[in-house]
Amino acid sequence: MPDSTVHPTPPTPAVPLAALLAREDLALRQIAGPSDPPPVVHAAHTSEMADPYPYLLGGELLLSAGAHIPDAADSDTYFDDYVSRIVAAGGAALGFGLAPVHDTVPHALVEACDAHGLPLVEVPPRTTFSAVARAVWQLLAQARLAELRRVTEAQQSLAAAAARPDPVPSVLRQLAQRVGGWTALYGPEGAEIAAAGREPEAPVRGSLTELTEVVRPSGPGTPASATPASATPASATHVTAGTRLAAYALGTGFVLGVATPAREPGDHTIASVAAVLLTLLTGEQQSGSGAARTSALVRLLLGGTAEEVAPLLSKETHWFVVDARRNDQRDRPAPSGARDPVDMRLRRGARPAPTHPQPPDLLAATALGAALGSTLIDPMVENVRILVPADRTPQPQPGWTLGVSSPAPAQHLAAAAAQAARAMARARATRTALLRHGSRPGLAELVPREEAQAHARALLGPLAERPALVETLRAWLSLHGSWDRTAVALSVHRNTVRQRIARAAELLHAELDDPDVRMELWFALRQE
Repeated sequence: MPDSTVHPTPPTPAVPLAALLAREDLALRQIAGPSDPPPVVHAAHTSEMADPYPYLLGGELLLSAGAHIPDAADSDTYFDDYVSRIVAAGGAALGFGLAPVHDTVPHALVEACDAHGLPLVEVPPRTTFSAVARAVWQLLAQARLAELRRVTEAQQSLAAAAARPDPVPSVLRQLAQRVGGWTALYGPEGAEIAAAGREPEAPVRGSLTELTEVVRPSGPGTPASATPASATPASATHVTAGTRLAAYALGTGFVLGVATPAREPGDHTIASVAAVLLTLLTGEQQSGSGAARTSALVRLLLGGTAEEVAPLLSKETHWFVVDARRNDQRDRPAPSGARDPVDMRLRRGARPAPTHPQPPDLLAATALGAALGSTLIDPMVENVRILVPADRTPQPQPGWTLGVSSPAPAQHLAAAAAQAARAMARARATRTALLRHGSRPGLAELVPREEAQAHARALLGPLAERPALVETLRAWLSLHGSWDRTAVALSVHRNTVRQRIARAAELLHAELDDPDVRMELWFALRQE
């Protein structure tokens, strides 16, 4: 009787025995054993041992010239024991050479192979075992190359699917197409959320649902936050009703189920790639952060206030605003028409073309946000802006210049953003990695805020329609009247700074060399 034990085979692509038999240069011929299901081999091994069991790993085409067969042995018993040991070791097939020991394949060996269900291949005298082994390895190399190509194409298509507007259904559809079966995503509660591909029979679906519970990292109803996501999803496989089932735990409480009519080389790798992508796609949804940010945006667009949407973004009630710029970030020429009117009056050749910073790449901005412990990032501006919960004090980051505001509630975040921008401008001018907005008590606390703001509006009224002059005056005063450092902070020429300060002094009727005047102007600028 054939051995029903399932033997492990090497993790290499299988080569159909039929492909080896089809090689005309080898002239091999199968003379015994089953052909359905089609036999496959994973390697070739030559041995003349009477008991090859200790030398086989499983899946081999064992090649032998029969030198181990004793002349006086009971042939029926000997061959039955010999073949049974090959089958017990997981051998895939036996190749028997007709020369130089035997002119024909022993009839008892043919009967034993038929009895034990082991394919028996006749190797003609002109075909060497080395040629057979070389052919096996060539076919294995071709199969491996085809598998790698298939996996690579599947990875690319799955990544493209993950970037579509409906990423989760797209990934499931693409996975179902690549493995030729049915795929389903199960939620933390065990319910089927989405599916794609050829739907299996009800019993198969039921078995797959049961299999997903085996790999689920937490019980039904357990929050996904209690289970850390894993880059290598846990998996389990099962065969039912002739269908191969596989389940992959996504680490977020979700589980990916796959049902295929057969298990092809590379299927597990392809499904694992899909599981990793789905882990990333479902992680934010399950944690609620992605949905909360979307809800906050919708409410703002529909007229909501910052105070109303702030609780959706974080449990914190106060945030730091961080203004960041990469140290290697180059400036680019400003588009035509963006030149400052004061700059245009400069003599040709007295200054380089005006510039403004390029936005950093999204990957670098996202990495910075992760380092600061926040996902609330605006990278689509010249300087990256990040909201950091007040319980996470921003620290200097290699390769970046940071300006940090004082902690502020939602209704004052706009003012905090101005603080961060000024701090970052000073940090750039002073070549400091991180500069925080001063929070030490000062004279401003001695004057009621409403009165201070009214005084500032009156004092700075002549500059109300000239924001460039206001910003230049603020930077110049904060940098103790340094023309060069102010020019660096504002990305303009030092002559531009001189002309703007002169124009501001003229409009304000102020003597800016007087420290009392400077102090009063600085106090007013701080109230904006």
